[in-house]
Amino acid sequence: MSTEDLIQRLAAAAAATPLNSRAIPGLALAGLALAAVPMLWALGLRPDLAAILVQPLLLAKSLLPLLLALPAGAAALRRARPGAPPASGLIWPGGVLAPLLAAALWLWALAVTPRADWGGALIGQTLPQCLAAIVTLSALPLAISLFALRRGASTTPHLSGALAGLACGGIATAAYALHCTEDHPLFYITWYGCGIGLSAGLGALAGGRLLRW
Repeated sequence: MSTEDLIQRLAAAAAATPLNSRAIPGLALAGLALAAVPMLWALGLRPDLAAILVQPLLLAKSLLPLLLALPAGAAALRRARPGAPPASGLIWPGGVLAPLLAAALWLWALAVTPRADWGGALIGQTLPQCLAAIVTLSALPLAISLFALRRGASTTPHLSGALAGLACGGIATAAYALHCTEDHPLFYITWYGCGIGLSAGLGALAGGRLLRW
């Protein structure tokens, strides 16, 4: 077989299963629902859920992870399509805004919390459950996203996997916040961030294998 024949066959195979960037978010959300509904059913929603919708500090528990997830997911899709148009100008500013807001809120909470209460506010009562739940909730949508991204052509598989992990971790964290009653910013910014980071790390490791050409 000549080199030209091989190239033509590879191109035809790639074209047979094109990346459907519109389907991936829906598939990931479906995976999240499959994981989240049984878990939230078992754990239960927090009883004062309606009340937190008007409290900015508590609403931030879900909004900050979502603010990180959306640009991360968009960036992962872009990296799976090297020939796609340049990324929207809102993607990277959006990705930077969430960590900046989280850092500012964390420092503010540290400043207004008495030093003697720092340890209790940081550790909370549900740390192991928090990390385990976020990683567990993000696992299925991350797996679905990575297998869907295999139809793309990422030139940076580890980074693409990490971005997918950030997106799925952020969405999973926003879902877990519907149950979590740890309302101190020192707790939820620190450990929600660690949970999302674990998801991103898993995505990077898996992406390095699954998304490699």
